[in-house]
Order: sequence, then structure tokens, then C-alpha cells
Amino acid sequence: MTVLIIGGSGFLGTELVRQAIAAGHETAATFTSRPGRTPGVAWQPLDVRDPARIAGLITDVAPSVVVNASSGHSDWAVTADGAIRVALAAAEQRCRLVHVSSDAVFSGTHVHYDESSLPDPVSPYGAAKAAAETAVRLLLPDAVVARTSLILGHGRSGHERMVHALAAGTRDGVLFTDDIRCPVHVEDLAAALWELALSDTAGVFHLAGPDALSRYDLGVLIARNQGLDGARLPAGRRADTDLPGPLDVRLDSHATQERLRTRLRGAHEFLR
Repeated sequence: MTVLIIGGSGFLGTELVRQAIAAGHETAATFTSRPGRTPGVAWQPLDVRDPARIAGLITDVAPSVVVNASSGHSDWAVTADGAIRVALAAAEQRCRLVHVSSDAVFSGTHVHYDESSLPDPVSPYGAAKAAAETAVRLLLPDAVVARTSLILGHGRSGHERMVHALAAGTRDGVLFTDDIRCPVHVEDLAAALWELALSDTAGVFHLAGPDALSRYDLGVLIARNQGLDGARLPAGRRADTDLPGPLDVRLDSHATQERLRTRLRGAHEFLR
């Protein structure tokens, strides 16, 4: 089977590529600035703002499955319009699509959100992700929309690198005590995404760990796990800043977990 991973050189994309190769899939993956290092992959440059390039790539690769793990953060042209262009091209070629979304589509007003919860974003990034979700579900009713939370793994995630820098005193900043998410390990997330991709299921799924933690408490766990001095981590409140976005968002993944063989571990377990 041939698979195409949009955003294959990113943190999640790298793990998706690794697992696809390990499973014996013919794998193509895209990059923006430089290709990933995984061998055996057909690396393709791609700017998702270019509809002709997206359509041409999907036509040439002819994948059975497209996984869109790209992220342009709050750049609407990438995160919203780019995802819509990928969905349009996948629909044209009748490919199965797995679209990776985010807990940023929620405001935090209700704190707990299951798969039936409607997006109510309060940040530009969340709004872009919500728009992409709506378009994907309209264009491809058989697609998978998978919302996830803070992704960690092997010290290589952005949050883990920040904890290392703060503990070493090489970076200014704080870890928020009131910014709460449900972290997931990148290996678990990628395995769950492939499980959904290779099934015939469709709709919205939540792929987050069962443990709700503030970024500060998570930082302390990371420090202990990786031999750092957690006492050096500075704490602060996001509510005291002007940063946009929700504070406390807890994805309820129980319904999705009941349908998966892949177990989504909590941070207390994978950082033990």
C-alpha cells in the first residue's frame, strides 16, 4: 500500500513515517524546507499554499491513504486553506484522508470535551483548525478527523526542549500553572492514527492521554524523567499574559479509545 504523509518532516510526521516504513508501506512524505532523515522514503517538497502542486503530487504518488499532519500554526493560508486544498485533491483522487486537528478548536469554557463537542475557538490557530475540520468533513464524509493535544516523546518535542532550556537557564520564560492539557506520546498517537487510517471508520476522534496536567506540572515530570533539576523551572500564570487561546482544555478520548487496539498512555505512565 502507498501512503502519503503531508508534513512528514515534522515531529509527528517523522514518527508517522517511521511507523509506515516499519509496516512495509510504500511511503512518500512532504517537507517545506528540508527533507527528513528517514531512509526509504520518497521525500517531496511541498508548499500547501500551492493548489496545483498539491493536486499534482497526489496524482503522481497515487496514495491509498493521505495523512495530513502539517501545521502552519496561526497562518490561515497554511493551516486552514492548505488543509482544504489537500482535502480537495484527496477527494478528486478518491484517497482516504486522515486529517490531524487540535484541542485548540475549543475555548476551554466547558473544560471537558468529547468527540460530539462543537468547536468554539478563541485563537487564530484554533479558528484555522476548526475551519479545516469543517471543510474536510464536508468534502470527504468518509475521512477521519483526529483531534489531539500536547505531543511529547523522547525529549524531542517543543515542550520538552523548552523544559531542558529553562532548567539549564539558557532560555527566558515560564511554564504556566493554569494552562492544562492531556498530553499524548508521539508513538501512541502515530500508531492510533495509522490504526484509524487503515480501518473503514470515519468521523471525529479524540487522541489524547488520560492525564490532565498543567504545563508546569508536566515540566516537572519531564525534568524528573530526564534527570533535570525541576526546582529550576520557573512558574507563571497564562491568565496574567495577553497570549491568545484557551486555558483548560481536556480532550475526553474514552469513546475513541474503546474502538482502538492502540492504548493511549497518560503522561504519568510514559514519563514514569
